[in-house]
Amino acid sequence: MTTQDYYQILNVSPTASRAEIKEAYRRLAFQYHPDRNISDPDTAEKMKRLNEAYAVLSNDTKRREYDGYRNRFGQRARRHFRENYTDDDIFSGSDIHAVFEEMAKAFGLRGFEEIFKDAYGPGFRTFKVHRPGFFAKGFVFFGSPGKQGHGTDLKSMPGSLGRFGKYLLKKLLPGGIPEKGADIHDVIVLNPGHAQQGGPYAYYLKQKKKKLVVKIPKGVKDGQLIRLAKQGKEGKHGGDPGDVLLKVKIKKPWGQRLKERIRKKHATG
Repeated sequence: MTTQDYYQILNVSPTASRAEIKEAYRRLAFQYHPDRNISDPDTAEKMKRLNEAYAVLSNDTKRREYDGYRNRFGQRARRHFRENYTDDDIFSGSDIHAVFEEMAKAFGLRGFEEIFKDAYGPGFRTFKVHRPGFFAKGFVFFGSPGKQGHGTDLKSMPGSLGRFGKYLLKKLLPGGIPEKGADIHDVIVLNPGHAQQGGPYAYYLKQKKKKLVVKIPKGVKDGQLIRLAKQGKEGKHGGDPGDVLLKVKIKKPWGQRLKERIRKKHATG
């Protein structure tokens, strides 16, 4: 996925409908989701390209502007487009978070917040504001090049807060923007039968000295991540706790382990 062209990244035609663009993004986002490609170091970059392409092409205004650059500059269209659009601007108003949450609920994968934090680092933060008669949630990119904006999913206000977003947030949240707590990573070891059949698993969370019962999905794969929502470290400024991410390791049958040892011994002998 070396192309910079948004249509080629999503593998759709320039005449594709919004529904076709969304379906293509869902399929590719699931294919390249970091939790399903743990051994691929390029997954994060692939996801960033997919996310950006979808956020632009799923928005009629941004898509028209991108198409104009594409008609004039061809493969250099993205470079010219990004001269006027920061990450804040591109993701403002996008429903990309909803797509990720659908995958999180259906397949137990990490959702929007976790994936974007991995991809964009500490410069990406989410927030929630609860006030009498007012509720808003969204995300902010700090240190984004060029002019600053604000990506939003506001329930009680239309559109994006634009360049005034951070100023308004400081007024609403004088103590600081709520930050989700850090995730806790651990490994659980299952026997093949338990992995195949699924069911409850007794897990002890050492960092919190807490016993939990984990629901193992039927047919879980070796290396798959299981998320325990809001069981991680505490958030800051009223932010939600992080999650616990358990990497599954499946024990190999005794006979298979013996064969591998013998094969390894012969190979080195």
